[in-house]
Amino acid sequence: MAVAKLGVVVLDCPDPRALAGFYAAVLGGTVEDQGEWVDLRVPGGQALAFQEAPGFVPPKWPAADASQQFHLDLVVADLDAAEKAVLELGARPLDATDRERTFRVYADPAGHPFCLCAA
Repeated sequence: MAVAKLGVVVLDCPDPRALAGFYAAVLGGTVEDQGEWVDLRVPGGQALAFQEAPGFVPPKWPAADASQQFHLDLVVADLDAAEKAVLELGARPLDATDRERTFRVYADPAGHPFCLCAA
């Protein structure tokens, strides 16, 4: 028997509204602004939350001395089309040059790593 149920994944960031807007454009869903805390309700999926963190320092990837802590795997039907879309929304590539792999690694506008993964 489980001890708990996952409520929400929370990302620290300097601007919760902006980062929630980025992920809403990528994943769809509804942004619920509560000030220093913003929720993104994703249809049929796990909610994400964004919390204002003064002095936020983005993770480094890859870096043995500065762990990324976590990353999101986002499943897509077309890697090339999804890549174009996330780059237009403000993501930046971290490891996306190998076109033979089934995933590509990017950073969101606040610097959190995420992967686009082929369905």
